[in-house]
Amino acid sequence: MPVLNFPSPSETQIRTRILQAAQKLFAAHGFEGTTTRDLAQAAGIAEGTMFRYFPNKKAILIEVATNGWVDILTDLLTELSEMGSYKAVEQVMRRRMWNLQKNAQLMRICFMEVQFHPDLRDRIQAEVIDKMMDVAEAFFQTAMDKGIYRQMDAKLVAKVFLGMFAIAGFADHTIMNPNATQGEMQQMAEGLADIFLHGVLNH
Repeated sequence: MPVLNFPSPSETQIRTRILQAAQKLFAAHGFEGTTTRDLAQAAGIAEGTMFRYFPNKKAILIEVATNGWVDILTDLLTELSEMGSYKAVEQVMRRRMWNLQKNAQLMRICFMEVQFHPDLRDRIQAEVIDKMMDVAEAFFQTAMDKGIYRQMDAKLVAKVFLGMFAIAGFADHTIMNPNATQGEMQQMAEGLADIFLHGVLNH
C-alpha cells in the first residue's frame, strides 16, 4: 500500500491558522477567557509550537486586532475613492454595515478588547486610526472647498463620520437585531446618512 506524504504546512499557513483560531476564540470568550492551550488546540498545533510564532498571547491579540483595523481602513479608502458623489454617504454606510455584519467576530475584538489593553489601543491609534482620520479629513475638506459641504472644521466632520462606523460596529448587538435583513440595514444606513448630511433641525 503506497504511503501518502502530505506536505507539511508552511510557516505562513501555521501563522494564519493561529490568527484565525484566535479571532474565533477571542470573539466568543474574550481575551482573558481564552488560554494559549485553547488557541493551540483550535489551530491544530502543539502549544509550544505557537510560541515560535508569537512571544505571548497578547502579541496574538495585537496582530488580530491590528489586521482587523487595517481591513476596515482599506475598505473605507476604497469606498471613498469609488464614491460617485459627496452626497452618497448612505451607499458607503450601507455597504460598510453589511461588511461589518459579515465580519462580526473580528469587529467584536476590534471594538471591545481595545478598551482594556492600552498597548493595543496605542498601536491601533498610531498605525490605523490616525491614518483613517487624515484620509477622511482630506476627503471632507475637498468637499468643502468645492462648495458641496458648508465650511466647518473638517477634522470634526471626519470624527463624526467615523463615529458612525463605531455605531455600525456595535449595531448587531445593541441598536440592531443581529439577524437584521439587508432592508433593515439599508433603512438604518439611510437614517444615519440623512442625519449626517442634514442634521436634525427643521430649517
